[in-house]
Amino acid sequence: MIILETEKTTQALASFLAGKAGAGDAILLSGPLGAGKSVLARAFVRAFCQDAGLDVPSPTYTLVQPYAAAACTVHHFDLWRLGGPDELDELGWDDARDGLVLVEWPERLEDMTPADALHITLDVRPDGTRVAHLRGWADRFDAQALRAAGFAPAPAAQGVVEQGRASPDGAQG
Repeated sequence: MIILETEKTTQALASFLAGKAGAGDAILLSGPLGAGKSVLARAFVRAFCQDAGLDVPSPTYTLVQPYAAAACTVHHFDLWRLGGPDELDELGWDDARDGLVLVEWPERLEDMTPADALHITLDVRPDGTRVAHLRGWADRFDAQALRAAGFAPAPAAQGVVEQGRASPDGAQG
């Protein structure tokens, strides 16, 4: 769990992750509206494609937008309007998995969720602090690598259970 102090911090995280990603990977972005999923997705695509000026519109209405990169094609999916995982075939999901898929609203993938995906959950705490929870890709980076890259670990929010331990108010997980 890391703190995303500013939009630049979110962009730096995206750039860090782009350096770890490649063909066959899936990055799944979850979180409420306004948490920063689109900001992270745009920054990731620009970093992965090595083009800081690349136009990266939200695929909210098209549902998927491909981008050619040197390593492979990135398919940015926004599944907010997807009726169900059976509609993924029409969007070219299987072919897209040959490259890299970046998915906003991955909950709609249901049983098509890639087992080896990097899960990123963005959250906004009551005090306005933005936090990213990362799960997966343990063979590529860990908390120490994130700290070394300059990302600050987020302290547990009061009253929130973290990793099965009691929070400061005594709640158990």
